[in-house]
Amino acid sequence: MSTYKIIDHEYDVLVVGAGGAGLRAAVGLSESGLKTACVSKVFPTRSHTAAAQGGISAALGNAGEDDWRWHMYDTVKGSDWLGDQDCIEYLCKEAPQAVIELEHYGVPFSRTKDGKIYQRAFGGMTKNYGNEPIQRTCAAADRTGHAILHTLYGQALKHKTEFFIEYFALDLLMKNGECKGVLAWNLNDGTIHRFRSHITILATGGYGKIYYSATAAHTCTGDGNGMVLRAGLPLQDMEFVQFHPTGLYGIGCLISEAVRGEGGFLLNSKGERFMEKYAPTAKDLASRDVVSRSMAIEINEGRGIGENKDHLHLHIDHIDPKIIENRLPGISESVETFVHRDVTKEAIPVVPTVHYNMGGIPTNYKAEVLTSNGSEKTVPGLMAIGEAACVSVHGANRLGSNSLIDLVVFGKAAARRATEIVKPNSPHEEISKNETDKSLSRFDKLRNGNGSNKTSELRLSMQKTMQSKCAVFRTEKTLKEGTKEIKKPLVGMDSVCVKDKSLVFNTDLMETLEFDNLIRQAITTMESAFHRKESRGAHAREDFPKRDDENYMKHTLSWHDGKEVKINYRAVNLSTLTNDVQTFPPKERVY
Repeated sequence: MSTYKIIDHEYDVLVVGAGGAGLRAAVGLSESGLKTACVSKVFPTRSHTAAAQGGISAALGNAGEDDWRWHMYDTVKGSDWLGDQDCIEYLCKEAPQAVIELEHYGVPFSRTKDGKIYQRAFGGMTKNYGNEPIQRTCAAADRTGHAILHTLYGQALKHKTEFFIEYFALDLLMKNGECKGVLAWNLNDGTIHRFRSHITILATGGYGKIYYSATAAHTCTGDGNGMVLRAGLPLQDMEFVQFHPTGLYGIGCLISEAVRGEGGFLLNSKGERFMEKYAPTAKDLASRDVVSRSMAIEINEGRGIGENKDHLHLHIDHIDPKIIENRLPGISESVETFVHRDVTKEAIPVVPTVHYNMGGIPTNYKAEVLTSNGSEKTVPGLMAIGEAACVSVHGANRLGSNSLIDLVVFGKAAARRATEIVKPNSPHEEISKNETDKSLSRFDKLRNGNGSNKTSELRLSMQKTMQSKCAVFRTEKTLKEGTKEIKKPLVGMDSVCVKDKSLVFNTDLMETLEFDNLIRQAITTMESAFHRKESRGAHAREDFPKRDDENYMKHTLSWHDGKEVKINYRAVNLSTLTNDVQTFPPKERVY
């Protein structure tokens, strides 16, 4: 591997990813005095957090009485009892202070008439333990993620976080089961960089691009998850993929749940408000998995709209245009840009679209990565946060506006835990040359690939298989077919062709490296779905329509060694951290 120039760096803590989670961690780490680096393959303000629209949940009580315990109940119920209740307690209890900190950092939240942070209604958010709807989602119009991302980047710069922008993380550097850093490729000049750190925090986002139609950006390739699998560690609950009810038809971009939170509603081809029959109480503001399945049923039973009867209509044309202009400006602009419709006069064409990954790298509430044996033992030197992680606070289904609060609460938790573990400027251990060479060998093999398969064609094959065999509704037949078909693009990697052999901004090579990460996650998702023979949250099996707590009240763990998948399980934590709240025992989940 002598052809590659390797540049060494040493930091107390290394954060991989500069979205909301990574930046919140970086701010906390830098504030505490730890020497912190943040590596990102895109400019921080281009991270996918910018696409989060509707808001961030916290029981502030600005729109009526609220309590973090009610938020916890909603989150446990929303997770279909697959969420770990100690982690959910931590999330909901910390949420109000986390949002107030964002406000103090400078996030320009929308305001009520008396100057408080504006809160809107979101699906599954209630008070009095599910008896009444509540406005709990704090919003900056419909650009909340964008506002948070820019504010946190400013704070990270203020506290002297060092950024390595447009660097592609290749692999974790492991030593005797401990993480010692990361190897990365500088896209700008082609150099290879070895980052040594006492703690590495993975904040690399989701892997939505394993699907053909997704609200995710093309950068959402789950690079941290791919690195974890190659390090011999497992991913957790990969079968739980959230389909957002309202992706813009034919385009895929997100139409925020905020639209329904402000009074929007869905109609089928008969002009019926069909959600009233599927969720009589919550209606259009039922949880996302419920609304997505209801929409899929309407379309499958022939009540879809359009020439192919393959989508539905979302209406906000009854809402005061001034409210739309004030609270939903981004949505109005997107609909006008992409489908040339005026939302104040015409319906928005929508269809369920892949939006969020509940699964990811298993961690505890301190953001420490859990080891491969299904216990609570942690991997020294390794943490994960944000959509890359599976804490698990979202369980089988995430409630809208719980992802942004997940980012900031556990980003802060990671920084807090790192300051307890790491002594500033302590010496670093040497990293084995073999570990570096192993990663560079994979890099070199892909870079010099002279086969007949294009990365774009392999990626399309993967995405089409996932879209058709592992969609909103799943069966034994489709999943079994899927487990076979999804291996074909992986085998195709053996004869991949990368025409550009250069090292400077080689997008051909970068997309191939991203695909290498994606295909591993696609395979573990399909296999995990095949082995879970029940319906729970976003995982809807037509052949096993009921939830099976006796056999499947457990997290799925999946390993991928480059060829085969191994499946195991770990128990869901139904106990709480403190005596401030009691456990919520499983019961039927209805809205």
